[in-house]
Amino acid sequence: MKNHSSFRTADKLKFIIPSIIGILLFMFPVMYNDELTIPIAILAGLLGDLLGSSIPYIMTAVITITAIATVVTKLAKPAFTKNQGFFNTLLNVSIFWTVVRVLAMVLAIMTLFELGPEVVWSDVTGSVILYDLLPVLFTVFLFAGLFLPLLLNFGLLELFGALLTRIMRPLFKLPGRSSIDALASWLGDGTIGVLLTSKQYEEGYYTKREAAVIATTFSIVSITFSLVVITQVKLGSMFIPFYITIGVAGLVAAIIMPRIPPLSRKADTYYNGDEQDEKELIPAGYSPLKWGYTQAVERAAKNKSAGKFFRDGGRNVLDMWMGVAPIVMAFGTIALILAENTDLFVYLGMPFIPLLELLQIPEAAKASESLIVGFADMFLPALLASDIQSELTRFVVAAVSVTQLIYLSEVGGVILGSKVPVSLWEMFVIYILRTLITLPVIALMAHVFFF
Repeated sequence: MKNHSSFRTADKLKFIIPSIIGILLFMFPVMYNDELTIPIAILAGLLGDLLGSSIPYIMTAVITITAIATVVTKLAKPAFTKNQGFFNTLLNVSIFWTVVRVLAMVLAIMTLFELGPEVVWSDVTGSVILYDLLPVLFTVFLFAGLFLPLLLNFGLLELFGALLTRIMRPLFKLPGRSSIDALASWLGDGTIGVLLTSKQYEEGYYTKREAAVIATTFSIVSITFSLVVITQVKLGSMFIPFYITIGVAGLVAAIIMPRIPPLSRKADTYYNGDEQDEKELIPAGYSPLKWGYTQAVERAAKNKSAGKFFRDGGRNVLDMWMGVAPIVMAFGTIALILAENTDLFVYLGMPFIPLLELLQIPEAAKASESLIVGFADMFLPALLASDIQSELTRFVVAAVSVTQLIYLSEVGGVILGSKVPVSLWEMFVIYILRTLITLPVIALMAHVFFF
C-alpha cells in the first residue's frame, strides 16, 4: 500500500476530476422547472422530450430483440455468446426468465398496437408501463448507465466507504460505500440506486446480504416523486411534515429490516461465492480520511484508457435495457391488471383493518386496500386515497406508500431484472414487513400533526 504522498499527480487527478463530475451528475441537487432534481434526471428528461412518442416503439423493439436473442441463445448457443462473457450472461438466462422475456415481448406488442383484450393495453394497465414508465427508464438507464463508472471506477466509493463505515456498520450492518446508493436514490431515482447496487454486487464489493438489504431498504423514493404523491392526495401544503414522517419511518425500517428474516438470512458471500472479508477495516496508523483517500487514488490509478470507461458504460446500458425492461413490462403489466380488474388486493388488505382501527385511523377499510395495492405500483395507493374523506388517513396512506419502497411496476421489476439476489416472494414478504414496521410510526406522527 502506497503512502498517499507518493502518488503521482496524474493519479490524484484521475480520482478527483471524475469523482467531482460523478457527484455533480448523480448527487448535486439543482432546481429545474421549479423542482429539485439532479443533472442526470434533467438530461434524461431532455432526451425524453426530444424523442417523445417514439420511445415506446424503441422500447418495444428492444424488448422484442431481447426475447428473440434469448430464445436463439438458448436453442442454438451462437459463438458470439460463448466468446463474450457479457453477452452470455445477458442472454443465456434460465428457462423461467426466457419465458418472462417472451411474455414481455407479447405484452409490449399488444399494448403498442392495441391488439387483443383491452384489459392488457388499457390506460390503467399495459399503457402505464409502456407509455409512462418505460420511456423514463429508457432515458434514465441511458445516462445513468453511461456515467455510472464515474461513481464506480475512480475511487469515490472507496473514500466514502472509509469515511462512513463506522456509521453504516453499527446502524444498518452495511459498508460505508452504501451511503452513495442511498444518496443517488434520494436525490435522483430509486432505479439509479438499484443499478448502482447491482453493479457493485457483481464487482464483489457487496455480499448477497448487503446487496439485498441496500436494494430493498435504501433505494428510496426521490424527493420529487414524494411531492407528487402528497399532492395527489390533496395535502401538498403538508409536504414538510410529510417528508419528516417518511424520513423517520424509513430510518426505523432501515435499522430493523437487516436484522430480521428474510434479509438477515442471506449469505454473507460475494457474487463469485467467496466468503465476506473486512474490506473497509481501517488499518492502524490511518485515519478514515487518509485511508479512504489512499484507497481512492489507488483505485483511480487502475484506469488506463477512456475506451474501458465507455465500454463499461455501454454494457451497463445494455444490461439495464435488455435485462430489466422486459421484467418491468411483464411483471408491471400483470400486477396492474390484477390491481385494476380483480379484488385480490382488497382481500389481501383485509387483515390490516384491525391494525388500522387499533391505530385509530378513520375509514380503515378503504385505507386497508391501499396498503397492499402499492406492491403493484406505488402511485396506486395515492389514487385510491384521493376520495377518502379523512385528511389524516390520506396522509397515512401517502406516507406508507412511499416507505414501502418495493413496487413491481418500477423498483421491484428493476430488482428482479438485476443480479441482486431477491426473489419475487421475498420481495412481497419484505414489502409486508416494511408496511408493518412503518405504519405504526407514521400513524403516531400523523396523530401529532393532525391533533
